[in-house]
Amino acid sequence: MQLISGPLTSFDADRPAVTVPLGRRDLATPTWQAVAADGRAFRCAAPAPLRAGDTVFETANARYVLSQEEEPVVEVSLALAPSAAAGVGWAFGNEHLPLCAEPNRLLAPDEPAVRQLLERLRVPYRTSNAVFRPGRFSRGGSPPATTASDK
Repeated sequence: MQLISGPLTSFDADRPAVTVPLGRRDLATPTWQAVAADGRAFRCAAPAPLRAGDTVFETANARYVLSQEEEPVVEVSLALAPSAAAGVGWAFGNEHLPLCAEPNRLLAPDEPAVRQLLERLRVPYRTSNAVFRPGRFSRGGSPPATTASDK
């Protein structure tokens, strides 16, 4: 098992990247264990949480890059009146529920409290899988990138 104490500050960006997938909650902590796409095992004991896109290890043939895994989410289309979208955002905040806003949709973890809130408000939603980054709020344009290089 390879021990990680933080992101590499210098590495060969031309080397092929091998992903080290982590869930959102693991990425939010400075200690975790994970297995890279090629089977190499890692254990992290860093002073602070690392980020998706960080290169954490390098060999002669590859560099290992953290990526955030997709998770089940509920998606609310923003094809509704701005006042309705603001009301949904307020309701999430009032219930202290995590939310991510993209140009065309709101995302929240697919949890019973989220579904109950949306059903109580009579807001249509659909379920899907996506990289969920709570507190990310887009201000128009394209949705935020969901690649490992997005920080």
